Amino acid sequence: MQQRLGGDLASTTVITILTRLLAKGVVTRERAGRSVAWTPASDEAGLAAHRMRRVLDAERDRGAVPAGSVTGLGPDGERLLRELLDHSRSERED
Repeated sequence: MQQRLGGDLASTTVITILTRLLAKGVVTRERAGRSVAWTPASDEAGLAAHRMRRVLDAERDRGAVPAGSVTGLGPDGERLLRELLDHSRSERED
């Protein structure tokens, strides 16, 4: 593990960081024989969504964050957002 990270970090430092990431839901761990296999909990898009949810959860005015993001979207971004919302709504109705 240390070699893959460049070898400059102590193994206890790496384990501490991974444990904190596990608590945040960013990585998962699974026993692999006598060792542990750490894997990302999701892809980059999923991690970005996770960060967005954390930002929303920390805000008093939950509507202000998405509203500010939507006003900065161009026509293509707005169309994509509408398609995603429509898709999400139809999945909930099924």
